[in-house]
Amino acid sequence: MSRTRVPEWACLPATALLILLASRAAPSQEPVEPAKAGPETSRTTTDETAKTDPEASTQTDEKATEKPAPEFLNKTDAEWRRILTKPQYAVTRQKATEPAYSGRYATGHFRGTFLCVCCLSAGVESKLFSTQAKFESGTGWPSFYRPVSNRALETAWDHSDVEPRVEVMCRRCGAHLGHVFDDGPAPTGLRYCINSLAIKLKPPAGEAPARRASRTTTSTPKKAGANVMTRARSTAKVAPQDAQSPAASNKPDSDPPARKTLGRTEQRQQAPER
Repeated sequence: MSRTRVPEWACLPATALLILLASRAAPSQEPVEPAKAGPETSRTTTDETAKTDPEASTQTDEKATEKPAPEFLNKTDAEWRRILTKPQYAVTRQKATEPAYSGRYATGHFRGTFLCVCCLSAGVESKLFSTQAKFESGTGWPSFYRPVSNRALETAWDHSDVEPRVEVMCRRCGAHLGHVFDDGPAPTGLRYCINSLAIKLKPPAGEAPARRASRTTTSTPKKAGANVMTRARSTAKVAPQDAQSPAASNKPDSDPPARKTLGRTEQRQQAPER
């Protein structure tokens, strides 16, 4: 008599049999790995940020479209002549020096950052000095005790004067800015003596550029009544001089002879009768 093998599931209770069948029929669930950050994920994040903060999205778009500034600006002399004014070209490209106290930034306090005027004329902003580093040196030129960064400027020996000096130039375009001396205040002990024609002030965002105060003091207008009174008094003083003409001044005076005549008459009357 042959024995037949009974499957194991046939011996299980009905409840266990249903659970076993359900587990086999369900699809296998594998562990879900976190999605890697990619272009699609960044776009989704940017879109969500744009919905919540529109200004942040605008700044992100501007940064994405903004072109990196070139490390150096190489232009011909004719190009610099075309984009600069004559005084700016004379100072920055021909190494001239503006007269003392004639510059826009020679005296006074400002807010913002000073840029290279040559780079700015070429469409590039090159930061040179901060207004916080500016101080009153009494020399007649804008003075700073440090630049924005060590890579903003370039120095070289200048032997054009009797005493050698250290010339200061813009590192990006090579524009002549001025000279640096070792008689500045703490903490650097340096004094960057810069021409106003070589720099341009960029005020903080949302602030209007500062205007240079006029040195000449305007006199306060006088009242109309006061002018009339002054003119009347001056006319009254001059009137006697105008009335006396040259002919009248040359006319002989008749009073002295009359007085002499009166004197002789009195003497005759006083004389005793003989």
